[in-house]
Amino acid sequence: MSRLVVVSNRVAVPGESRAGGLAVGLLAALKERGGLWFGWSGKTARGASGELHEQRDGDLRFVTMDLAKADLDTYYNGFSNRTLWPLLHFRLDLVDYDRATRAGYHRVNALFAEKLAPYLREDDVVWIHDYHLIPLAAMLRERGIGCRIGFFLHVPMPSADLIQAMPDHRLLFSALYAYDLLGFQTRRDVDRFQSYARLFGGCRIVTDSVLQAPDGRRFRARAFPIGIDTPRIAQQSAAAVNNAAVRDLQRSLQPRRLAIGVDRLDYSKGLPERFNGFERFIQRHPQHKGQLTYLQIAPLSRGGVAEYRHLRAELEQLAGHINGGHAEADWTPLRYVNQNYAHSTLTGFYRVARIGLVTPLRDGMNLVAKEYVASQNPQDPGVLVLSLLAGAADQLKQALLVNPHDLDGVADAIATALSMPLAERIERWQTMMEQLRSHDINHWRRTYLAALEE
Repeated sequence: MSRLVVVSNRVAVPGESRAGGLAVGLLAALKERGGLWFGWSGKTARGASGELHEQRDGDLRFVTMDLAKADLDTYYNGFSNRTLWPLLHFRLDLVDYDRATRAGYHRVNALFAEKLAPYLREDDVVWIHDYHLIPLAAMLRERGIGCRIGFFLHVPMPSADLIQAMPDHRLLFSALYAYDLLGFQTRRDVDRFQSYARLFGGCRIVTDSVLQAPDGRRFRARAFPIGIDTPRIAQQSAAAVNNAAVRDLQRSLQPRRLAIGVDRLDYSKGLPERFNGFERFIQRHPQHKGQLTYLQIAPLSRGGVAEYRHLRAELEQLAGHINGGHAEADWTPLRYVNQNYAHSTLTGFYRVARIGLVTPLRDGMNLVAKEYVASQNPQDPGVLVLSLLAGAADQLKQALLVNPHDLDGVADAIATALSMPLAERIERWQTMMEQLRSHDINHWRRTYLAALEE
């Protein structure tokens, strides 16, 4: 079995929290095969970028690289988060077209290639992750690296007409042709990539999953929906009912039901629309007034970016408006919290919530939706209200699927979830749980790596 080399923007180095499902899956793959995980250290260098740090954990090596502040500002805060993130989430109105950040992005990717290449062997299998590192394979090929290289895009792939609106789009996206296998979350993402490659990238579609680049090189594109560590989350949530924070939450709700949303504070998550949808529920379904408390947990992110500061201010204003207009002496309809909670606590919160609200405007997959389902009590499961525009909707068809922009539809789905009979809740939950068990995080990484080595 070939050695595995994982490359990502951040690395789950030994000693750091590994609660995230992706870290669990990738570490399991590395332990099975032996290998190396390479990426940014998370540290800002005092001098020039490029200083390397290495840690070992048995047969595994973790190599991380420091970045100078100027490189971090252009590669990560700039092009990755201000240009690619909004573009890939269909928000052309928020794309930053600064050419300097694009140059910094390519410069840092070239530095990744320069520092990584000496570690690679001809029979390695290299797995590169996400939009931060799109050009990396092409840059490794330029340095004579001929081993198998795969790429997985964790976020959505936008339509061809949106991509071609970005200046120099061919320079960036044609770099994807250097990979042997491109992995996407859904079949829709694969189709959108193939449309772009055919219409604007000079590619020919050979078969359902094989494309031919303008230079004749063939590569593949397939969907590999990412999963979660389903059994671990189910066990964790069952144990979390004894967690003090979970017990305190339950006591504070009595006798009301809980609806919960957990999202990083980001404009792709549709939080203003969700807040308005919840208010519409109160207005359209007065018979349920006072029966449901909505807890939205939204840890702050990218506070230095103006769009995120504006979003935070908007949500605070909306929360005040909703509570001011509908609260009663013993009931606050909306609890809006910006703090982080331990993952074990969150799964306990999911378990006690009758309704999970996952309504992003656009999402590659959305693992919160899957974790909410996996956390439920099999004898009394809650109901997932899920955006049609999340990749998870392809697999969790027994959720109540909504258009997050349709406030009446969101409101009615909340009312349906609140009054759904136990037998129907169990039936829906069991079907979704079977999907999560058979397509968990280990199924995802095994099927991807098997395809890469075909």
